[in-house]
Amino acid sequence: MASFSGLAPSAMASRAASAIASAKASASAAASSARARASEFEASVDAQIARGSATAEKELKDVEGRGNAVSEVGIKGLPRNETSGLLAVMVTVTNKTGSKASYAVQVDFDDKSGKVVETRFLSVEDLDPGEKQQPIVVSRQAGDAQLTPRLAKAQRY
Repeated sequence: MASFSGLAPSAMASRAASAIASAKASASAAASSARARASEFEASVDAQIARGSATAEKELKDVEGRGNAVSEVGIKGLPRNETSGLLAVMVTVTNKTGSKASYAVQVDFDDKSGKVVETRFLSVEDLDPGEKQQPIVVSRQAGDAQLTPRLAKAQRY
């Protein structure tokens, strides 16, 4: 007489189906959670950029000329094949003073005739002496726009 221990094939199939369904539900929940965290992070970054832009615009509002920190700020266009076709500029801010400083920067994007088509502001805060940061400024214009980025103002505050 043969003896059998374990589950009948239909019970094993049922458990397997249940395990698969449970795994799919867990994976779906994890993916949803990851999307939510990514969305929250993106919103946080957007808010931080908006605050920095508002701070810089406020600091530059009454600055006459190009500002007191033009020699501490430089810009370099990034190749469009490295920026998904977007017009982007790396801004290099170096604190050349002997104390902690913050910087407000205005980058203008000019068309072929020299007319300012777009202005972007950024703030780099609390740089120690000798410290450097390199934020990226991205134009909101169409990717095929033929614009030239220009450092318009830079103010240490």
